[in-house]
Amino acid sequence: MPWRHKPGRSDIACLAWMGVLGAVSLAILPLRAWLLGAASRIPVLVAVTGSRTGAATFGALMREGDYHAAIPWVLVLVAGTIMSCKFDWVYWWAGKLWGRGMIEVWAGRSERARRRYEKVERWADRAGWFGMFLAYVPIPLPLMAVVFVLAGANRMSVRRFVAMNCTVCLIWLLGCTGIGYLVGAPITAVLEVYSRIANYVAIALVVVVFVVAFSSSWRKNNQAARA
Repeated sequence: MPWRHKPGRSDIACLAWMGVLGAVSLAILPLRAWLLGAASRIPVLVAVTGSRTGAATFGALMREGDYHAAIPWVLVLVAGTIMSCKFDWVYWWAGKLWGRGMIEVWAGRSERARRRYEKVERWADRAGWFGMFLAYVPIPLPLMAVVFVLAGANRMSVRRFVAMNCTVCLIWLLGCTGIGYLVGAPITAVLEVYSRIANYVAIALVVVVFVVAFSSSWRKNNQAARA
């Protein structure tokens, strides 16, 4: 467990919220895949999930004149920012309560994972406040979660954290939309190809979600039985 003391209500509540965050992130994967499958659904994808891939596609659609909704594109991005950041305070709270305890839980007993998280922590410490911006860089490292936990561990106020996080997220969405607008047609061409298999991808991800949930439940039951 991430705490080194007798857990109180705050500890239990925060850990429960971490579980909710993980479940929602997993459950929304099929929805993301389905929403990405049609030009008419791209604004919904951006507004509901804050997807940066969706934002780039959104920009390309505007460039090609395929966005005809009455809702201003800026409001779509603002909604996406709010939805993207809606659970990030949970990581901040975990850092405030347990320091880097949650990071240690994520690393587990794997030496390789521990080294990877230590590397990410060093990057985040060197970056300082700029780490909030780097947290959104799409790299195969758990940079975002670590940066947010360290923000809480370093006693950043929740108001400052939320303000910085939402501002940075909006900047990223604007940037991705701008890139998509500049690229234009090649992105919409890829979208057209993906739209042919989007439903199958969504169904496959639903199966994956159920398998992961079942495997996790089965593993916990086995551990409980052995205990």
